[in-house]
Amino acid sequence: MSSNARQWLTLVVIIWLQSVNGTNTTFPAYSPQLKEILSMSQVKLNNLSFASDAGKLFGFFSGMGALYLPLWLVLLIGSTLGFVGYGLQYLFITHQISSLSYAHIFLLTVLAGNSICWINTVCYVVIIQNFPSDHQVSVGLTTSYQGLSAKLYTVLVDALFFSPDKRAGTYLLLNSISPLVVCVMAAPFVRDVNAGTSKNMKAGFIVMFSIAIATGIYAVISSLGSLPSRLPPLGNVIGISVFLLAPLAIPIAEKIREVLLNGEIKKVYIEKNVGDDRVERIESGIEEGDDHRRENEVGVKEEIGVMSMLKRVDFWLYFFVYFSGATLGLVYSNNLGQIAESRGFSGTSSLVSLSSSFGFFGRLMPSLLDYFLSRTRYNLISRPAACIAALMAPMAGAFFLLLNTTSISLYISTAIIGVCTGAITSISVSTTTELFGPRNFSVNHNVVVANIPIGSFVFGYSAALIYHREGDGDGKCMGMQCYRNTFIIWGSVCLFGTFLALVLYARLRRFYSRR
Repeated sequence: MSSNARQWLTLVVIIWLQSVNGTNTTFPAYSPQLKEILSMSQVKLNNLSFASDAGKLFGFFSGMGALYLPLWLVLLIGSTLGFVGYGLQYLFITHQISSLSYAHIFLLTVLAGNSICWINTVCYVVIIQNFPSDHQVSVGLTTSYQGLSAKLYTVLVDALFFSPDKRAGTYLLLNSISPLVVCVMAAPFVRDVNAGTSKNMKAGFIVMFSIAIATGIYAVISSLGSLPSRLPPLGNVIGISVFLLAPLAIPIAEKIREVLLNGEIKKVYIEKNVGDDRVERIESGIEEGDDHRRENEVGVKEEIGVMSMLKRVDFWLYFFVYFSGATLGLVYSNNLGQIAESRGFSGTSSLVSLSSSFGFFGRLMPSLLDYFLSRTRYNLISRPAACIAALMAPMAGAFFLLLNTTSISLYISTAIIGVCTGAITSISVSTTTELFGPRNFSVNHNVVVANIPIGSFVFGYSAALIYHREGDGDGKCMGMQCYRNTFIIWGSVCLFGTFLALVLYARLRRFYSRR
């Protein structure tokens, strides 16, 4: 297989890895059952939610591993951590082992949460290496599929088991084995292909975006109340599987094209006089040095190590913007099961699936706009900061909308928070690269997302205390008062984060206006 076909195949493999890597997003789907099985209070349940995010505090280990270890080994380390973390919990709640204390479950959850960092780091590094000129678009496209993980796992659980008391165990089993199986299959493909830039790249991305949009539409429609009642669970599994396999059409088409051209695309060099007695070569329609120019268009301020990064005002602005935006949205999704239960809403799985589907679209949207809209050198850095501010404003409004008692407000707010959280998460990957350079990205970005466990603890623990205070003494709370004050706090924090994002935008705009 030629380098161009392998390049597209690598992107497809990364999509599959991201699709199964969002194991922590399934927690709200089975947390009510887990709380009942283990007879936990809301505070203890929130601690487990925090533990899943706390694994990101140790994400810098995966960044260091990507610098010094083969990527396939980093991938297998990550999947093994998840296999152990979720697998032992599955054995415990199915009564196959009985010696685990709450502290053991907490540590296993931290271990499982850390596994996500290892797989994510490999995905980012491979994409940046193999798509140097389009790495922002490629990272955003592949990352969007992680937002589909909760949808994928929910569909599989619905098809495998119908008994509510077995759902928690099924989620843990799938969280344990699915990433391991996919990582073992993907290990041979996580490497630098060195394909360069192909003139067929644009057509490939158009097809890839078309498939992604169709996948997102199917995910949203199948998450609503009408279609699932008509479509059997197995049919839903087949449907989502077809959409995940569809990107394979691109490397297959590339290979067929090569076969039709006698199995090898010959490089055609055309000399072009560019003035000043200089002659440039054009290889297959791409000017020599084009990759370098396109890479410079990214607008990287400078290459910054982690210690220097921590001394920058821009880092701390960026850190707290993410903290009060994407992190807050993830905390909401982690508590979605309890929020739905407190309102007397029985369709928790469909709500989680809806949040996942809109999160997928949110993650995809920045890459789609970034690829098809013209960009200038001036606004490359400042525009993402402005986009984050524009996304956080409706997100704050969605938290206040949750004060409404109707089910439709719950659906609308969940969809808005899912879209905005996904979009900010996607934008942050390229923003970290552009602010601090791609060389130390694997470490720098893991430091940035370390705010997720911090926010999970601060916001989640305060919500659990309010829930417990408003409860009836048996660990349960029913009614709008359970989360009313929490939504007001979250909405206010999100508004403050919007202000910080505007400050970051203004600083970056001044920086680039002086260049």
